[in-house]
Amino acid sequence: MEKLALTMTEYLVDYKENIDIKITEGVETIVIEINVDQRDLGKIIGKQGRTADALRLILNCAGAKMKKRAILQILDMNRD
Repeated sequence: MEKLALTMTEYLVDYKENIDIKITEGVETIVIEINVDQRDLGKIIGKQGRTADALRLILNCAGAKMKKRAILQILDMNRD
């Protein structure tokens, strides 16, 4: 799951070295936190959130194979 999230994120951003992905796995859910550079935040979210929705859909499909619900959280590196 982490490799899938990393691969998709790398294709979208300019500052690949600033990608940080954290996976927290529970009994029924997988929480995927993607931290990107603030300059790449708009590219990950997309117009009206369409890119983020597409990422969520793909990760949910991958999670369904594991019989778990995937939750995607997009964060920026400068967030406190």
